[in-house]
Amino acid sequence: MNVFSILQDAAVDLDLVIDPEVALKACHEVLQKVKLLKVEEEPEILEKCSIKEEEEDEMCPHPRQPNNDQSSAAAKQSLLLRLFESKLFDVSMAISYLYKSKEPGVQAYIGNRLFSFSDDEVDFHLPQLLNMYVHMDEDMGDAIRPYVVHRCRRSIAFSLQTAWLLGAYSSDMHISTQRHSRGTKLRKLILSDELKPHVASKGVTPTDVVPADAYLSPSKRTHQRSKSDATHCTSLGTSLKRTASNPKVECGYDEPLRLTPQREFIKSLMGIGKRLATLPTKEQKTQRLISELSLLNHKLPDRVWLPTAAFDHHVVRVPHTQAVVLNSKDKAPYIIYVEVLECESFEASGVPARIPETRIRSARSADNLLPESVAITAEQRAGSFSTVPNYDNDDEAWAVDDIGELQVELPEGHTSSSDNISQFSVDSITSTESKEPVFIAAGDIRRRLSENLAHTPTTFRRDPEDPSAVALKEPWEEKVRRIREGSPYGHLPNWRLLSVIVKCGDDLRQELLAFQVLSQLQSIWEQERVPLWIKPYKILVMSSDSGMIEPVLNAVSLHQVRKQSQLSLLDYFLQEHGSYTTEAFLTAQRNFVQSCAGYSLICYLLQVKDRHNGNILLDSEGHIIHIDFGFILSSSPRNLGFETSAFKLTSEFVDVMGGLDGDMFNYYKMLMLQGLIAARKHMEKVVQIVEIMQQGSHLPCFHGSSTIRSLKERFHMSLTEEHLQVLVEQMVDGSMRSITTKLYDGFQYFTNGIM
Repeated sequence: MNVFSILQDAAVDLDLVIDPEVALKACHEVLQKVKLLKVEEEPEILEKCSIKEEEEDEMCPHPRQPNNDQSSAAAKQSLLLRLFESKLFDVSMAISYLYKSKEPGVQAYIGNRLFSFSDDEVDFHLPQLLNMYVHMDEDMGDAIRPYVVHRCRRSIAFSLQTAWLLGAYSSDMHISTQRHSRGTKLRKLILSDELKPHVASKGVTPTDVVPADAYLSPSKRTHQRSKSDATHCTSLGTSLKRTASNPKVECGYDEPLRLTPQREFIKSLMGIGKRLATLPTKEQKTQRLISELSLLNHKLPDRVWLPTAAFDHHVVRVPHTQAVVLNSKDKAPYIIYVEVLECESFEASGVPARIPETRIRSARSADNLLPESVAITAEQRAGSFSTVPNYDNDDEAWAVDDIGELQVELPEGHTSSSDNISQFSVDSITSTESKEPVFIAAGDIRRRLSENLAHTPTTFRRDPEDPSAVALKEPWEEKVRRIREGSPYGHLPNWRLLSVIVKCGDDLRQELLAFQVLSQLQSIWEQERVPLWIKPYKILVMSSDSGMIEPVLNAVSLHQVRKQSQLSLLDYFLQEHGSYTTEAFLTAQRNFVQSCAGYSLICYLLQVKDRHNGNILLDSEGHIIHIDFGFILSSSPRNLGFETSAFKLTSEFVDVMGGLDGDMFNYYKMLMLQGLIAARKHMEKVVQIVEIMQQGSHLPCFHGSSTIRSLKERFHMSLTEEHLQVLVEQMVDGSMRSITTKLYDGFQYFTNGIM
């Protein structure tokens, strides 16, 4: 089969808009080289490519260029193709050349090269790809579209993520242009669910019954469905189609829309956030949140998942009494904890049967629930959802508008305090949802006592104005154990607990951009072996004003630390980790220094503002973590540019490092110097992430025409390492002495109560 026919077949299979002849012309020289390599004739490559170019030039109808120009162009093309085929050509370089090239042939070639990279590598740059697709010319769109369509056919998760990003990045266009843009058209195509896998290619017809365990390995199949089971399921499938409102049918390809359950699940979570924002007090918000999540639980389990998780799973339960509203002056972000069952594929694996809450204790027997790897029948599914109202249309599937009439039975001992989570003791060994005792082995008791004697971390007291403090301070391992004991699914070996922050009314596109830059710098520092520590947390953009955030585990804000402990930061370290000479304190101090140096560079390079103590976290190991990147690059709170220091470095931070004359403070400055030297070696990788996202964007961080130029200048490419060291000393000294940092902290205290 020749190369041209291969490209033609690919075009048909992927619904390509690209002209195969254009791609063929761009790839021609590379393909010739590959053929020659197979017969080990490397020395003849350049000669044959030269002969081929001369033959093509003879057939060309337009006037020939002078020989010198031809030789120069041919040499450049040959060098470029050699680069594209080299091992150095990674996905970051591909995105860069795709963005900068104006040649349709080169764009088409790189668009095809995307298929050779792993999904994870391309997914990291998906915002850049889709922003180019939305805002750049038609040739760029034609080069990117085949890859996006191919991935959408393969994955529901990728389809939804792509649709959400396309909607968010198209929102900056004028409404009349947006309606007919290619981004909007592709988004509609994805959400119409037209981009399904080709069933015929799998040898399955739409009417065939495909048991969920058919996708598992033979060693994991513990149940083989009989012909009568299949017949029964098929008859149900034809009369009772599975939708989000009626998730009882679990067989065959007779489902109306594969995207519907997840879309409705996410829509419900976002709707809750919008309704919470209308309530005046934290107490009312918390009560409403618990009530709404309780109603949401009636629709679980289902074929839904948390997009921020790193593994396939099905959501089976949301412990509604554990959810809390986070601190926000105008919005109502909230954090929920979600019980899931890990599976091989959330698209193919069977959805677990539902266990009512009243069976929490009796469900400890494995006989009360089928193993995850076994697909359940429609009869069993119907029985498990006996408490769920049978809605007749998709609009009611996940609706919670009738929440006002809902009366939720809260656990005994629950008070009207807005701090709902604080009603549960961290050391509780019994479920708050059942009065029946839990028997624990003596060995487990001895282990827990020994751990508590070794070190007992402090707990936060209940605060009606900040109900999240107690929830976030509780060690994650304790929370997992406590919730698992109270869960009807907790006895299953594939049970996992996840958490997510839901935000409505906030544009998370800047947060996503910051996440990408942090992840890139983290990779650079690891590659250059600079021991800086930062914690990029996942961001999921769902629209221009909503999304999800991965919570930082075992971490509380510096504001919460000061308010709860009434101690200085150093005294709090001593309380949490022991005296100065203990191994625990020295380890926590080193973690603090490495993270403080990392985030100092982040704040300088990205010009991160709004650095009050509510936006800086401290984890249980001593690291600080900066959150909320709503003001970066060219934007600042109220555009006042009040915070003038390079980064936030208070006297309390220096005290934890051992003072100005301490070894750890010198270590902090050395790390900053090493980190800046390493970062500027890879400046282009960082800059291109930001530069591509500026295309067509109205985000505040891109206001003004000098955003990219100023970003490049902060890498100081022209300075020697000696001059860089002087620069670091000046930035550290200026940040320590900054009056505006002190004034901004004072302003936040008097206006928002942030300590």
